[in-house]
Amino acid sequence: MKRTYLGEFEEIVLLVVAMLDRQAYGVNITHEIVEQTSRSVRLNQVHAALHRLEDKGMISSRMGDPTPERGGRRKRIFSITTYGRQTLRDIQVVRTNLWNLLPSSMKLITDL
Repeated sequence: MKRTYLGEFEEIVLLVVAMLDRQAYGVNITHEIVEQTSRSVRLNQVHAALHRLEDKGMISSRMGDPTPERGGRRKRIFSITTYGRQTLRDIQVVRTNLWNLLPSSMKLITDL
């Protein structure tokens, strides 16, 4: 499969979908991004990124069971695919290699 590149926000969304492990849906993905990154994020931005990631084959979705708190409506649940996992591994390898190539004066940043 051809290598697909991700923007920073898509990478964050993909990481959160992987972190939530089959419990990922729009609202809790948005909440986790805000919680973990201290960024201001809107639900529509997350939905747009989820749509792009699904089009790229990095996540899949299914409809969950109806829930009383949603008035009986069902949630769309997202899961990372094998291709999405491999993409995250590839990104991690590239980033780790680049961090390791930094001069020692810059490596203090990694001690945070």
